[in-house]
Amino acid sequence: MTTFAADVHQNQFLAAGADRVDAIVRVTATTTDAPVATGATGASSPRSEVLIIDASGSMSQPRSKFTAAVAATVAAVDCIEDGVAFAIIAGTHEATRLYPAKGGLAIADDLTRAAARRAVQHLRVGGGTAIGAWLECADRLLEDEPGGIHHAILMTDGQNNNETPELLQMALSQCEGHFQCDCRGVGDDWEVDELRTVASALLGSVDIVPDASDAAALTADFIGMMRSAMGKAVSQASLRVWTPRGATVEFAKQVHPNIEDLTARRAAVSDLVGDYPTGAWGSETRDYHVRIAVPARSIGDEMLAGRVSLVVDEQVVTEAKLIAIWTDDPALSTRIDHEVARATGHAELADNIQEGVRAWQDGDDATATRCIGRAVQIAHEAGDDERLDELAAFAEIQDPVTGTVVIRKDVDKVAAMTLDTHSTKTPVRSVGSESGSS
Repeated sequence: MTTFAADVHQNQFLAAGADRVDAIVRVTATTTDAPVATGATGASSPRSEVLIIDASGSMSQPRSKFTAAVAATVAAVDCIEDGVAFAIIAGTHEATRLYPAKGGLAIADDLTRAAARRAVQHLRVGGGTAIGAWLECADRLLEDEPGGIHHAILMTDGQNNNETPELLQMALSQCEGHFQCDCRGVGDDWEVDELRTVASALLGSVDIVPDASDAAALTADFIGMMRSAMGKAVSQASLRVWTPRGATVEFAKQVHPNIEDLTARRAAVSDLVGDYPTGAWGSETRDYHVRIAVPARSIGDEMLAGRVSLVVDEQVVTEAKLIAIWTDDPALSTRIDHEVARATGHAELADNIQEGVRAWQDGDDATATRCIGRAVQIAHEAGDDERLDELAAFAEIQDPVTGTVVIRKDVDKVAAMTLDTHSTKTPVRSVGSESGSS
């Protein structure tokens, strides 16, 4: 059984003439007993898992890269729980069903997991890379398992050179909402923006394994992703936002544990209500930053600016209210809510890192220095030591307070890709930041 709770972090007080309400809505899901995929009604739902492994020719250079990929895939197969439907796709310039070779998905048990391991261990590499075709193959396999929790892991070491960007986008449009996909790039010859686009469209994560031959690191990452997938207990859920007449949602973003702008994915339920997809849930906590534009009111007025709910199978499982109170007391109206400020800072940090890395790639040192310098300031103010360490690998930090930096002349490509990939990750919160009002 999974229960949900929502808390709101906001400054409810607005100055005269103010017409924006910002709030962080923290949703916590708690699963008791062993996770069983269900909807809000409690009915069991099927689980499906697809492993998509790059088998292009570049995976053999060096051979240890392919050996690491095989070891990681085998370890992930071992984590698939009994009764879960699964398949493995070998990706080249086309998609090949590696296991099972025919029919639909296999049902995990000792025999099928052993057969899947053998198929992976006998895999041969060669050919190019067509990520869209891989995803479309996964989508076709999952069509036979309607409803439930559908998840994929996609690993690649290269760029999508055997498809046009348009073909990849068409594939993403076809797959969106059908399954979630966690993406991993290994080594330094893949495109961060490309995999981030895939992960974003399919509500998954993107990360880098810098040393493509590091079997231990890749295996640990695959095991972590698979265990997380096996821990999901509630299928597709939506963040539902109601606003009163005259008010509009300016944006809705997930801001923890990673940043994902959901605004453009709004599905209208009515003139006043819209749903934003969140994917499947296990025991976890996520933060959402919602900004609502409201008509300014008179001093002393109070209004319900919005209601934010989590909805599963059209049932509201938790709800939080956003309040606006107009005041002429500057001590109240100028107070900045810590969680809102932190989310805003993380978003600015990610934007500056990504713009700075793009500028560096384009040879624009002035823009790169300005953006990375600002990123250093934000990370320093937030006490984000992990991000500061990654920034220090990209630029010499002369003064973190002023953001004075010098881009390193010998920037390692992996360091730049790691900084870029991790830009949308938000740090683990301290215990003191968990309290809120609802």
